[in-house]
Amino acid sequence: MQTLKTPVSATVEIKQSKFIAHLVPYGVFDTTLQRLKEEHPKGRHFVTAFRYLNEHMQVVEGSSDDGEPKGTSGKPSLAVLAGHDLIDVAVITVRYFGGTKLGTGGLVRAYTQAVSDAAALAELTEYIPQVEAAFSCGYSAVSQMEYLLGECGVADVEKSFGTAEVRWHVRAGREVLDVFFERAGRRLERLY
Repeated sequence: MQTLKTPVSATVEIKQSKFIAHLVPYGVFDTTLQRLKEEHPKGRHFVTAFRYLNEHMQVVEGSSDDGEPKGTSGKPSLAVLAGHDLIDVAVITVRYFGGTKLGTGGLVRAYTQAVSDAAALAELTEYIPQVEAAFSCGYSAVSQMEYLLGECGVADVEKSFGTAEVRWHVRAGREVLDVFFERAGRRLERLY
């Protein structure tokens, strides 16, 4: 399985209709959809598809035709995501109607092409499932923990400061967290 490094978009124009496919990480799907609706007030359709893993490591998929004829846009978009073995990814395709009806086959081809073009432009990386962990340490160990987290590649870090200790909540690949906790040793108390 692969996932996106950074969002990407591609545009396809067919018979004066414009299809702008935006490939984004699933975590920003809702905010991106809202932003695109504000940025493209004259967009006729906002077709979506997504794939992600749930907490049981099962693939969850979904799509929406957003007013296009049933099965002509969302499902073909989802098929492209699945065909590229993308996970934790969503696509939002903005369609501007050009005045000429494309028919069901034409719509399937147009949406498939737009999403395929975006996937071809995307910089992909191997998908590594993220796990969460928490630990606490004294104030004297904070800079050591920040250094170790950075050195191990743990970027998703939240800290909360108490009266006697600092609590940390982190997300990263299981192997990355195992290395971090092994290197940190007794300087921290692992909470989960």
